[in-house]
Amino acid sequence: MNDVVDIASALIRIPSVNPDGGDPGTDQTGEASCASWVADFLRGCGAEVSLREVLPGRPNVVGRFPSRCAAGRRILLAPHLDTVSVAGMTIDPFSGEVRDGKLLGRGASDTKGTAAAMLCALREAREILAESPYEIWFAGLVGEEAGQFGAKALAAEETFDFVMAGEPTSLNVVYTHKGSCWLQLRTHGRAVHASQPEAGENAIYQMMQAIECLRSEGIPRLAASSNLVLGTSTLSVGTIRGGSKVNIVPDFCEASVDIRIIPGMDPEFILDLLRQRVPNIEIDLKRSEPLYTDPAHPVIVRLQSLGSELVGAPWFCDAAVFASHGCPSVAIGPGSIAQAHTADEFIRVADLEAGADFFLRFLKSLQ
Repeated sequence: MNDVVDIASALIRIPSVNPDGGDPGTDQTGEASCASWVADFLRGCGAEVSLREVLPGRPNVVGRFPSRCAAGRRILLAPHLDTVSVAGMTIDPFSGEVRDGKLLGRGASDTKGTAAAMLCALREAREILAESPYEIWFAGLVGEEAGQFGAKALAAEETFDFVMAGEPTSLNVVYTHKGSCWLQLRTHGRAVHASQPEAGENAIYQMMQAIECLRSEGIPRLAASSNLVLGTSTLSVGTIRGGSKVNIVPDFCEASVDIRIIPGMDPEFILDLLRQRVPNIEIDLKRSEPLYTDPAHPVIVRLQSLGSELVGAPWFCDAAVFASHGCPSVAIGPGSIAQAHTADEFIRVADLEAGADFFLRFLKSLQ
């Protein structure tokens, strides 16, 4: 591997599509092959490496660079290795091709570009890491795009003084971001012939009540509290389906709801509202926490001294998982979130090179 572009291209050429959350667009799913490649790279840099299975065939790859001067202090660089689906892409998702100053492929932006920049910096800094005042760790995490299983597993296993979750932030420090609550709603009715609807119970009508409750009561209450950086919490009904035929009163209906919450907001009142309006509604909740790390933290101040700006984000990431376990955390990496998950995903070569230089300067600044 000659440079950061070579590393990123190699990572892109190894499919690591998250198998959860819908059609992956390929039968080559999971992070195992990518984790194995990263493990070999880290060993070549002098790290102590372990592959820690989180889900069947889906391991976190964890590298540790021992230091004689760390006194137990640890900093973790933690990009995720999984990507979203490749369905509908307009380019070869696994080409890793450079064209017009851009590296193309799924994960180029989110977040194999950041992984490559971190790995390149670790390789260049390997001679000084043994004298670092921090023990430097690297983790290629599984499952960030659906469930955050890799971050949850590692946060339960290890503690760190600071965590830098890899995400495309234009090398700015995302010290605060929104969390998410994804609701799966189900209503049940009684199916009868549509010529006699009064004899049945229409599940779609029940769901309409639930959605109207969200629109007229839930959204205004979410918007009543505001964050100076992140704005207000938001709610969007994303999907709805129900019934089987036009001439049958539907006996089921399902809807999915996306809620983005600012720090300090407890969305539990939304569930209470729904149960009050539609007593028999079924609700499944998947929650990812919002993030807030004190911007006066010494590592954040150091990142600012290297050119980073403090920013917030409307999306969520693994940083909040580590923060919820008491580890101060931020998201940071080269490239733009605007290119993440797109049909022609890319990262600019100049941004990749700037990312490798940035992380190298950060590691050297710790001496």
